[in-house]
Amino acid sequence: MPPLPTLATPRLVLRPFHASDAAEVQRLAGDREVSATTLRLPHPYPDGLAEAWIATHAEDWRRGLAARFAITRDGVLLGAIGLELTPEHDRGELGYWLGRAFWGQGYATEAARAVVRFGFELLHLHRIQAHHFVRNPASGRVLLKAGLRSEGVRRGAFVKEGLAEDVVVYARLSDDPPFTDDHEATL
Repeated sequence: MPPLPTLATPRLVLRPFHASDAAEVQRLAGDREVSATTLRLPHPYPDGLAEAWIATHAEDWRRGLAARFAITRDGVLLGAIGLELTPEHDRGELGYWLGRAFWGQGYATEAARAVVRFGFELLHLHRIQAHHFVRNPASGRVLLKAGLRSEGVRRGAFVKEGLAEDVVVYARLSDDPPFTDDHEATL
């Protein structure tokens, strides 16, 4: 497998994470409000977790299990985005988070569009899916703008901090009608 590529959009560079990103990952992802919008980000965010997470990326990519990107603008780390891959089903699960200071500026949509395109055009996936907590409708707007369609609600599908969470499921198939994108990514 070749190295994970870098993707460029009009405002962003999506690149592999570096070990030197760990402190900023911990700071951004450790924000209580950021953690509350995701299934897997703990709060508080423990020391060493970012280093351990970043250390898995190259091997997960080599094994075809995940493609994870640092979302950056002008060299500043804004957040993370990626696809957890299920090769036997030609499927990817899109996930992302942004530091709170970067919310509401269109960065998540721009990054998601680039990663969806990457998943279909370079990885030749058949399905890209994602979900968000019902209580986080902003994430649903990102997924719709990235070309995914809502498929419904899974009631009590996940537990976050001891509470059952309903999630909205979204997906796009490789043979869905073309999605026109004003912000084409450079692959």
